[in-house]
Amino acid sequence: MMARAKELEGLFLSEMLGKAGLDAMRGDFGGGIGEEQFASFLRNEQARAIVESGGIGLSEQLFRAMAKAERHGE
Repeated sequence: MMARAKELEGLFLSEMLGKAGLDAMRGDFGGGIGEEQFASFLRNEQARAIVESGGIGLSEQLFRAMAKAERHGE
């Protein structure tokens, strides 16, 4: 269950990094269709690395909520 919680935290962080503009490169080497296609892979790996280094605490909260729901049969 903790693995699922970490996966969800990673997905959340990846979306937030994208909304923050992390995937937008500026300058001479930025842009183009190749960047657009592969930026999400980089963002996902960066989010995964954040989670593996401790994350923002979201996975722990998700784990607790899932465990509670399982105990109550939801």
